[in-house]
Amino acid sequence: MNENLKRLSDAGVSIWLDDISRERLRSGNLSALIRDKNVTGVTSNPTIFASALSKGDAYDAQMRDLATRGVTVEEAVRAITTFDIRWAADVLRPVFDATRGVDGRVSIEVDPRMARRTEATIAEARALWWLVDRPNVHIKIPATVEGLPAITQAISEGISVNVTLIFSLERYRQVIDAWLSGLEKAKANGLDLATIESVASFFVSRVDTEIDSRLDKIGTPEAAELKGRAAVANARLAYAAYEEVMNSPRWQALRAAGAHPQRPLWASTGVKNPDFPDTLYVEQLVTAGVVNTMPEKTLDASADHGRISGDTIRPFYQQAWDVMASLKQAGIDYDDVVRALEEEGLEKFETSWGELLETVDGELRKA
Repeated sequence: MNENLKRLSDAGVSIWLDDISRERLRSGNLSALIRDKNVTGVTSNPTIFASALSKGDAYDAQMRDLATRGVTVEEAVRAITTFDIRWAADVLRPVFDATRGVDGRVSIEVDPRMARRTEATIAEARALWWLVDRPNVHIKIPATVEGLPAITQAISEGISVNVTLIFSLERYRQVIDAWLSGLEKAKANGLDLATIESVASFFVSRVDTEIDSRLDKIGTPEAAELKGRAAVANARLAYAAYEEVMNSPRWQALRAAGAHPQRPLWASTGVKNPDFPDTLYVEQLVTAGVVNTMPEKTLDASADHGRISGDTIRPFYQQAWDVMASLKQAGIDYDDVVRALEEEGLEKFETSWGELLETVDGELRKA
């Protein structure tokens, strides 16, 4: 196993891969990453699937079968994506068993066009849970206002959830509350809480991308000094909020009933700005009990030259608050930033979903 990644795992960070494709599965690449780079989970999203479908011939045989059956484009998309998720879940099953269900997880997202519709999201989550039919799947639900009650309902029914597209500290606290409410309902329903896993995907690099562009427009030396600091500070304060909940009587009662924590998951950890170290959002967000889901490029960089030096979150809470205060003083409207990021994130996923539908439609016509 790679020594740098072993140090990261030993520090308590679960390493997940933010990518999936039929080619990666059939070539044995995912199995190799589990063995050699300590990958213990996989996340997917519409953009990842759209990219996978546009490359190679791995999907051709299934596409011909789907065309022969005359299925709709949307049915074909779900058949293709859930096939990959089931396969990845089976590859990761030994990790799932070894960690008693904590890791070895694979995530699939609800149709992003439903992100503003609570009942549709709940129905989609149930359908995906049934379609994949693996205990180590996570159903990804966006952390929109409308998504919050869907998170609670899914958890209450025993569906493991990856809450995605979290940018703000306030929304993160609402996500935690929705998760706790779901567990309380699951307990009241007599479900085994130990079988319900959840992670909260707090997005990182996009925060720097948005705030740094605003700092450039401000143009002062003080603004320039703050570039590349907002995302890490924001994530560190998210972990502080998580710690508060872990010390609450509400959580302690659920833990005593067998529940597992909803771990913070650092998402969007590929560095967008070439001026920043390519392992920035790995090295600066290390502490026990978190997940970092990485694009393969970031995973390789961390394996090659990542420097893991203990806890880089909990000792830096005050520094994080200072950064946020300085951003406000410089003229950054945090609430406007996170609102824009949520809207942009949903729009990007909807666009990718549309591209996925178009790609599959084209392939079905050719098959």
